[in-house]
Amino acid sequence: MKKQFIIIFIAIISFEVYAQDLNAFFSQTDAFLKAHVSNGRVAYSKIYSNQDELNSVLKIAEGISVSKTDVSNYQAFWINAYNLSVIKGIIDNYPTNSPLDNAGFFDKTTYGLGGKTITLNDIEHKLLRGNFKDARFHFVLVCGAVGCPPLINQAYLPNTLNKQLEKQTKIALNGSFLRVNSKKKRVQVSQIMEWYKDDFTINGESEIDFINKYRTEKLDSKYKLSYFPYDWNVNKQ
Repeated sequence: MKKQFIIIFIAIISFEVYAQDLNAFFSQTDAFLKAHVSNGRVAYSKIYSNQDELNSVLKIAEGISVSKTDVSNYQAFWINAYNLSVIKGIIDNYPTNSPLDNAGFFDKTTYGLGGKTITLNDIEHKLLRGNFKDARFHFVLVCGAVGCPPLINQAYLPNTLNKQLEKQTKIALNGSFLRVNSKKKRVQVSQIMEWYKDDFTINGESEIDFINKYRTEKLDSKYKLSYFPYDWNVNKQ
């Protein structure tokens, strides 16, 4: 009986520590983004001059372990961890004109996050896309370039995550992610939809079908779809 009590006590303490660390991560991420992001652009020069806040929140992220069965916490944690790590990658190579100017930015440079040593590609393709079939990830994972959907100045939180995913997808598909020529019945979309076409055409849907789920002005089946070049210039203020 005593042994069972000890096990239960340890489990309760462990859960409380986990919850505190996760809450601290979300809270500090939110404060950091509010202070350094505006209109989708990041104040890299300001962050570079004082990196303590960024390093502090990443230090918290290093020790957090979250299970993919805890879907909302898992997704929110890794989306924020990705966006913060992109900023860290830019800062570590500052000044830089583009993430692509730095060899291995996405697939070689590693970060200590969630008890793992992983790359940005690992987060996107293995931990998120690899575990969940949700094309909306592409509208919240921000790769540090102008061509990305805009980085918001708040953390993605477990209790609001679905609404945030919906909102950012709608903003992108009713904004700069598409270029519509109604007279010629043509629509150009970001190359993200070309690179990850399979994510946007699940269950026999076309890319136009996916767009119309989120777009206010619907596109009919006569529209011809093509892709405009991705702008890899860094998303600095």
